[in-house]
Amino acid sequence: MGLNLSSVIEQVGKDKGLNREVLIKVLESAMIRAAEKRFGLDKNIESHYNEELGEVELFQFKTVVDKATKEDTEISLEEAIKLDPEVIVGDSLGIKLDTREFGRIDAQTVRQIIIQKVREAERDLIYDEYSEKIGDIVTGMVQRFERGDIIVDLGRTEALLPKKEQVRREGYRQGERIRGIILDVKKESKGPQIILSRTHPDFIVKLFEAEVPEIYEGIVEVKDAAREPGDRAKIAVESHDSAVDPVGACVGVKGSRVQMVVQELKGEKIDIVPWSEESALFAKNALSPAQISKVIVDDEEHSMEVIVPDDQLSLAIGRRGQNVRLAARLVGWKIDISTDAEAKAEALSPEEALKREVEAAEAREAEIDEGIETLPGIGPKTSELLKKSGYGNISALSNASLEELSSLEGIGKKKAAGLIKISKEKISKAN
Repeated sequence: MGLNLSSVIEQVGKDKGLNREVLIKVLESAMIRAAEKRFGLDKNIESHYNEELGEVELFQFKTVVDKATKEDTEISLEEAIKLDPEVIVGDSLGIKLDTREFGRIDAQTVRQIIIQKVREAERDLIYDEYSEKIGDIVTGMVQRFERGDIIVDLGRTEALLPKKEQVRREGYRQGERIRGIILDVKKESKGPQIILSRTHPDFIVKLFEAEVPEIYEGIVEVKDAAREPGDRAKIAVESHDSAVDPVGACVGVKGSRVQMVVQELKGEKIDIVPWSEESALFAKNALSPAQISKVIVDDEEHSMEVIVPDDQLSLAIGRRGQNVRLAARLVGWKIDISTDAEAKAEALSPEEALKREVEAAEAREAEIDEGIETLPGIGPKTSELLKKSGYGNISALSNASLEELSSLEGIGKKKAAGLIKISKEKISKAN
């Protein structure tokens, strides 16, 4: 070939981070393909990199026979002995090809051959490397945006953070640092596709593992995690050392450790609760910060009825049901919440329960039938006008149409709308 490849191999290996053996195999493969193109596919050609000469040698192998009838695959014993005196019939004899027939190949051409073929080896290495890292956190830079997805530069390769794996409230700019957990690695024709996630529950687990030495060392274990990404998360922790408080270890001095995780998650609230093998106790912990009066477990239905003090109901349920929803995911059981008052009502005899229900309905009805003068913002003059027009109680006023009410003397559309609104709110509260 007239070119020492050693320096080219060294340079490309350094640039691409690949070892000599990989590059030599790639180059040998490239030379075989070139030979097959030049001499034909029907020949048995092998390549070998000669370290001393710094070049790839090509050999065509032929079977030694008494009389050759197939020129491409056979050589007569008479001809073979001229090349190797010790050869016998049946041997496979390698005949070195004259690579000068390929024409002069300059350094740049050889470099391009290696780079072109090395891409496949490089892709395989990247796939193998990142396949072993599934479930781990990686850090990269936001490179560009494609239809809502984020392309992340990891250095040697790119990763994809799909829109569905992004936290809704988070926003990123090009060139900004970003972290995510490797969710999957797919083999594709253009190379391995590394899928990242910032919404997966395991992301928060790995963040705590990075911040809490006791988790990394196996003293404290994160048993499970549940998230509503960007809003709130709950993690259950257990200590394998009675001297170590698992919750305290995760919180850190003055909340330093948990705050580092919260900061990475852009303000997502995190509840850290003690894990328990006992389902009822675990549910009680998971519903923190609400106080729990009693937990009734139905093993057959895999559900629980959690009873809370009347003033703890909204806390136990959480905003838009978030607290109980996350607790149920964490525990893995269906959770229904009721108050002490509701539990007591259920414990009454059917007759007593019916009596109380009737009394409550009558009280609500009486409240609805109260005179309109009990509503805020209605003075004597307005009250008298409404009564004369057939709107003497709250129920009648709430059913009035805006057109009818605003047609009354001294009551415009704005005031009519306000009257209807406050009367409906009164009925709603009563019910």
